[in-house]
Amino acid sequence: MRMKPAKSAPRRLVRGDIDGFFGLALDNLIQVLLIVGLCRGVLGFSSELLYGRVLPGVALSLLVGNLYYAWTADRLARREGRDDVTALPYGINTVSLFAHVFLVMLPVKLAAMGAGQSPEQAAELAWQAGLVACLGSGLIELAGAWVADPLRKLAPRAALLSTLAGIALTFIALGFLFRTFAAPIVAMLPLGIILLTYFGGVRFGPLPGGLVSVLLGIALAWGTGLVGWDDARFAEALAPAGFYLPRLWLGDLWEGRAALGAYLSVILPMGLFNLVGSLQNLESAEAAGDRFETAPCLAVNGLGSIAAAVAGSCFPTTIYIGHPGWKALGARVGYSVLNGVAMGLLCLSGTVALVAYFVPIEAGMAIVLWIAVVIAAQAFTATPAAHAPAVVIGLLPGIAGWGALMAKNALRAAGLATPDNPLTPELAAKFRLSDTYIEGAFALEQGFIFSAMILAAVTVFIVERQFWKGALWALAGAVLCWFGLMHSFRWTATDTIIDLRPGAGAGWAIGYVLVALALLYAQWAKGRSRTDKA
Repeated sequence: MRMKPAKSAPRRLVRGDIDGFFGLALDNLIQVLLIVGLCRGVLGFSSELLYGRVLPGVALSLLVGNLYYAWTADRLARREGRDDVTALPYGINTVSLFAHVFLVMLPVKLAAMGAGQSPEQAAELAWQAGLVACLGSGLIELAGAWVADPLRKLAPRAALLSTLAGIALTFIALGFLFRTFAAPIVAMLPLGIILLTYFGGVRFGPLPGGLVSVLLGIALAWGTGLVGWDDARFAEALAPAGFYLPRLWLGDLWEGRAALGAYLSVILPMGLFNLVGSLQNLESAEAAGDRFETAPCLAVNGLGSIAAAVAGSCFPTTIYIGHPGWKALGARVGYSVLNGVAMGLLCLSGTVALVAYFVPIEAGMAIVLWIAVVIAAQAFTATPAAHAPAVVIGLLPGIAGWGALMAKNALRAAGLATPDNPLTPELAAKFRLSDTYIEGAFALEQGFIFSAMILAAVTVFIVERQFWKGALWALAGAVLCWFGLMHSFRWTATDTIIDLRPGAGAGWAIGYVLVALALLYAQWAKGRSRTDKA
């Protein structure tokens, strides 16, 4: 009897892991730099708040996920006797990062300052709200790990992807596109390198294209004077260097609990998107030849976000897209471990401030812009061609929400929307003089993630002539409106914010009910037409 050859133990670190590490670490580094830039520039976080609380939580969440997914890949490789298993890529969720900053934390900060709180107190409240949003997202991902497939079947793909695409195009892509053309000599070449690398398949010698893009951006930024040496700024960047152990912030989570209800319209859909997106990325990995167990992988994804929240981070983690790409590079298990350790040390040591000093955001933002383009393009390429109208309709609420934010930013830049010059309903009449119905934009801004899903789903079922399913989605929209989770808003001195109370969105609720009745009539007429033909 012939003996079967023993399965050889796969190597945990190979040459391709170095390429994979640079690619994944660069992606994660850009996310961390975004966190630093947005928390400091938009939210006004102090150094203690950012480096002593937020980034240690980020470090813990990245270590939890990267080490776990490396372990599962190693276990799969040993079980199947293979040396080509690639660990799932993992890191900060880009879309959630922007959603939590602009749709949860910034409104909380502005509302607090409008109520007379100091900027420092407002930043503290914004951080607490971010913790709650991150915890909520993680709990949704954890709870949904065992019911992901039914959740995925409930909503048409066009409804899910177009909503993400709306956020990607507006809150991610447009801002960085503006910034690219504000500094064209520095930012346009890195964007071109990224497009050539990821869309054109061009290689730039032995170095990953993303690294080449960032290095060129750094050289151009320093060489053209966009950034320059400043002793005071360097000393400020050096000051946070130290060692920051993650701590538990359960008391602050409890203090921020009101955000769970006030921003449920952001937290719930984003948690579901993270869940479904991670499931799709597991399917992508399986198509590339690596079949990982679904429930444990999704559960640890949720646990990573929960660990982030209790340890001080406001930003959920997720399984990244691109597993087949890392596999093609030759990355296996080691790249995930290297990424977790490197990002962990960077965040725990406070040295990310030094990296942010030497690497301006203009040098790396092309990668984030590319991610946004991929997300938006996927909404069209991964859905049936007949559903393209639904994708377009699903984009519109996100565009409207971003437009409302831009309008309010413009008002603040002009000295309005402040406690001394408050926003008032009379402002809408002035906007109408230029044929701009700004109150409609403010209505679409509230709960736009819900409304994008609902409008896209209704359109899908109209295209498919499954009118009764569209009616159910419209009625769901009516319920959300009635309780104030969608469209309803109230004026404050500095902002327009969601109005959570029964009956708050009665007018919009009636509108959705009327749409549901029209859809039910279409279903009845469809059945009657079949009867007449028979």
